[in-house]
Amino acid sequence: TGIQHRRLKALEAFEAVSRHKTVQEAARELGVTASAVSHQLRKLAEDLGEKLVVRHGRGIELTPAGDRLAARLREAFVKID
Repeated sequence: TGIQHRRLKALEAFEAVSRHKTVQEAARELGVTASAVSHQLRKLAEDLGEKLVVRHGRGIELTPAGDRLAARLREAFVKID
């Protein structure tokens, strides 16, 4: 469904941000705008009810909840691959 597709895209964006530590680099990897990635991060955090990242200038630091989610996503994406 459309909602599932949007959630998967948001998880993919978050995972890319967790590796690159910048929205801009994640956006380049995914072929979307930095604004789109930022929007996906905000929506994902709202949906989960957890703060996932802290912005430091142009960089990103993961919160403890973000660290846990990133680790699980990496495992899941490896299995899917």
